[in-house]
Amino acid sequence: MKASVGVCVVFVLALVGLGSAIKCYSCKDYTGTCSKIRNCYYDDACVSVNERGGDTYRQCIKYSDCNYDAIGEKFPKMSSFKFSCCTTDLCNTAPVSVSSRSVVGILLSLALFWWGVL
Repeated sequence: MKASVGVCVVFVLALVGLGSAIKCYSCKDYTGTCSKIRNCYYDDACVSVNERGGDTYRQCIKYSDCNYDAIGEKFPKMSSFKFSCCTTDLCNTAPVSVSSRSVVGILLSLALFWWGVL
């Protein structure tokens, strides 16, 4: 009996988080740095819109508007852009540079190789 009550409590607590809204970065920047955070609505996603040769816009958007046509209507001054939508907290951050990942990977590999030789 106590075990079934415990399972029910855990189940209810897990469901509480399902209806909660996400947090997204909200800014317009060129450098890829963004620190302003906004609480979105429960049916929103985070979007990152990159204007070709220009700024990056990060904000909340209705999940149903995560398509090229709808985003083109929201940003009519952009003639060429790429976008990505995501649904986890603060997922519309600037991507980590691939070259920095490669350098870290090479350095770790060299360190492990050197450590294994000694």
